[in-house]
Amino acid sequence: MLIDFFQTLRAAGLPVSVREFLTLLGALRAGVIGPSVDEFYHLARLTLVKDEARFDKFDRAFAAYFQGVELLTDGLSAQELPAQWLERLLEREFTPEERAAVSKMDWDELMKTLAKRLEEQKERHEGGSKWIGTNGTSPFGHGGYNPQGIRIGGPGRNRSAVKVWEQRTFRDYDDSAELGSRTMQVALRRLRRFAREGSALELDIPDTLRATAANGGSLDLRLVPERHNKAKVLLLMDVGGSMDDHVKQVEQLFTAARSEFKHLAFYYFHNCVYDFVWKHNGRRYAEKTSTWDLTRTYNKDWRLIFVGDATMSPYELTQIGGSVEFYNPEPGAVWLQRLLAAFPKYAWINPEPQGVWEYRQSVGMVRQMVQQRMYPLTLAGLERAMRELSK
Repeated sequence: MLIDFFQTLRAAGLPVSVREFLTLLGALRAGVIGPSVDEFYHLARLTLVKDEARFDKFDRAFAAYFQGVELLTDGLSAQELPAQWLERLLEREFTPEERAAVSKMDWDELMKTLAKRLEEQKERHEGGSKWIGTNGTSPFGHGGYNPQGIRIGGPGRNRSAVKVWEQRTFRDYDDSAELGSRTMQVALRRLRRFAREGSALELDIPDTLRATAANGGSLDLRLVPERHNKAKVLLLMDVGGSMDDHVKQVEQLFTAARSEFKHLAFYYFHNCVYDFVWKHNGRRYAEKTSTWDLTRTYNKDWRLIFVGDATMSPYELTQIGGSVEFYNPEPGAVWLQRLLAAFPKYAWINPEPQGVWEYRQSVGMVRQMVQQRMYPLTLAGLERAMRELSK
């Protein structure tokens, strides 16, 4: 079995040597890890990949080989699905009438039904409405349509999945991206003006010396407005999924923030903030930062800025286990409220056009939680957000 895995990595262009592969096999024989796909993933990457730049290529090859066998939800054990179950043989388009006829399950029913299908299903299905398969209206599988299902294998298509059975890797935002548009350049000036706000005055030593000499040696203090960058910004950025459509905009904003804010701390999250965030997307499972630690590390002087489209399943905000990627012990709304209480000066920057916000249930829920402090990623929106943060 692992010979095929080794050949898959080599076919993906990874320079994996036989010696490294033997090291992996030796570690498995020694019982370094337990019978877990997640543990095997980390062990294989540790022994076979020596350059962080190749982590993304390894992740894609790993996912292609194992077909996302780790189901990231509580109460369901990880198990392999036969590859042919998830093989898509045709491209199917659904009419508006067909889409309207498909009903959706609520959260509890969806989870119970998936467990039942995994136990009962014995063969491949395509185009149906019940079993795990492809090109159908079943809530389990990929390549078809369901208003609220669990995507298993294959790429996302309609962005309606409330859970994803695979481990995905996201790319860090590039903070060296050039500000290519006039709008972002003007936004940079708005950020600069906000960044220069701080203590009102500082001692002007040259002018103080001149004034003191002119005053016969009597000390004559001269003060000038503070010019140093005193603003402290905690930047939390949504990454992956629907945010892939906004990478360029967010990178431009990130570049502006890195160049203007001397005191800037940034972290990533996916869809909603839960009990942990991370600094590097390539190591987001191995190097987590507790969200509680954010509230202890940074005090109320820090301005909190969320950057995200707030587009997700409402279950991510309201349900235990509602995260699309892992089992969250507390709903996302609980963690959002904790962060907002810890940082009274906050704003949410949304790269989605403001005209579509009212059609996204989750956007409305987040706007209500942040007390309408959600602003579009436009010149006017950034100016309003900066004005709010500088109060």
